[in-house]
Amino acid sequence: MSKITPDTKKKKKSAAKRVRPVTRPDAAGVDLGALVHYVAVPPDRDTEPVQSFGTQTADLHKLADWLVSCRIKTVAMEATGVYWVPLFQILEDRGLEVCLVNAQHAKNVPGRKTDVQDCQWLQYLHSVGLLNASFRPPADICAVRALVRHGESLVQSGCEHLLRVQKALDQMNVQVHHAVSDITGQTGLAILDAILQGERDPKKLAQLRDPRCKKSQAEIAAALHGDWRPEQLFTLRQSLAAWRYHQTLIAECDAELKKQLATLAAQTDRAAPPKAKPNQRCDETLRQHRFQKFGVDLTSADGMNTQTALVLLSEVGADVSKFATAEHFASWLCLCPDNRRSGGRQLSVATRSGANRLATALRLAARSLHRSPTPLGDWYRRLKAKLGSGGAITATAHKLARILWAMIKHRQPFDPARLGNPELRRHRKENALRRAAKQLGYFLQPIHAESVS
Repeated sequence: MSKITPDTKKKKKSAAKRVRPVTRPDAAGVDLGALVHYVAVPPDRDTEPVQSFGTQTADLHKLADWLVSCRIKTVAMEATGVYWVPLFQILEDRGLEVCLVNAQHAKNVPGRKTDVQDCQWLQYLHSVGLLNASFRPPADICAVRALVRHGESLVQSGCEHLLRVQKALDQMNVQVHHAVSDITGQTGLAILDAILQGERDPKKLAQLRDPRCKKSQAEIAAALHGDWRPEQLFTLRQSLAAWRYHQTLIAECDAELKKQLATLAAQTDRAAPPKAKPNQRCDETLRQHRFQKFGVDLTSADGMNTQTALVLLSEVGADVSKFATAEHFASWLCLCPDNRRSGGRQLSVATRSGANRLATALRLAARSLHRSPTPLGDWYRRLKAKLGSGGAITATAHKLARILWAMIKHRQPFDPARLGNPELRRHRKENALRRAAKQLGYFLQPIHAESVS
C-alpha cells in the first residue's frame, strides 16, 4: 500500500484540475454590468480569453463579432435586472445559443469575487454542462407579454389615481362613493364633473342620477353635503384628469395588443370553439380568439376565463414543448412542493417563492372555485378542510396547471370526468351528511317521489 504524503495530495489535486469533463467546448460566459460587460472564452480561442466591452449598442455588436470570431456557439449569462435583454437579443440574432441562468444556480465559490473571475466561472460551469437555461418564450410572444404587462401597470396606476379621488371626497365629506356603487359609472362621473364645474346644491347633483341607479335621488342628495375646500377640489380635479388619461392609455394599449395578437399563428382551422358552459360568463369574441391561438378552448376548464388564458398566452405561448412534462411546468411555476431531505428526515416541503405572473393568475382561478359545483371545486373544498385556504389554493393551482399543460400539449378539450367519478363524489357527500346528522342525533332518510295530495 502506497503511503499518501502531502506531495502526493498536491499531485492528485493538480491532476484533477487538469482533467475537466468538457461537454460544451464552444461555450463562453458573460458577467453583466450597468456600464461594462466582461466576457470569457476558452483559453485556446484567443490570446486574451477575457475581455471587457461597454454596454452601448455599438459595443454589444463588437462583443458579438468577437464571439463569432472565436467560434463560440453558446453563451451563458446571469439574469441580472434588465441588463441582459439587449445583449440577449443581439446574440440571438447572430445565431448563438444564449443560456440565461438563474443567479442561484451559478453561485461563485468563496474568495473569488471579481468581474473577471465571475465570467470565467460562468464559462467553466457552462462548458462542463452544469447550467440550465431559464425559459424564455419566442420573440413574438415576448412582444405580446410586454404589452400585457404594460397594460397591467397602467391599470394599477389608474387605480391609484382613483384612490386619490376617493381620498379627496372623504376629506370633504362628500360621500359620492357611498351613494353609488361605482364612482366611475355614469352617475358617479356626472356628479364629479358637476362638482368640478362649481355645482354645490345636493338636490341638483342628485338629479344627475341614472334611472338604473338603485338608490333614490333623496338618498343620493343626503350623501352630497360636504365641506368644500379649494385645496381638496384641486386634488380632486387633477386626480380625476389623471385617471381619465390612464383610461386613454389603456385603450391605446389594448388596440396595440390586438395588432400583436393578430400576428400570432392560429393552431386550428376551426372558426369557433364548442359552446360555452351555461354558467360561464365571458366575452364570446375573446373566447373564440383564444381558441384559435391555442387550438383548444382553455376556458372550458374549471375556473378559467379569457383573461387567465391571455396571461398564459403572453407568459408561455401556445407551445409547451419546452416543458418535458406537466411536472416540469408546475415546477417552473413554483407551484409544486420543494422537497428537502437530509439525514433521512423531511426538512421542508414548502413551495419555492417566486413572482411568476401566470402562477398568480392560476391562484386567482383556483380561489374562484370555492363555491363552484364542479369536480375541481369539490376537490378544492376537500383540500381546504385538510390544508386550510392557502394550501388548498396552491394545490388547486398546481392541478389546474397540469390540466392546462395537457390540454395545450395534446390539443384535447377539458374532460371533467377524469377528475373523478360523479357517483363517487355524490357518495362522499352523502356519507359526510350522514356523519354530520349522526353527531347531531338525527337520522337521514332519502325522499322518494310520492304523489302530493
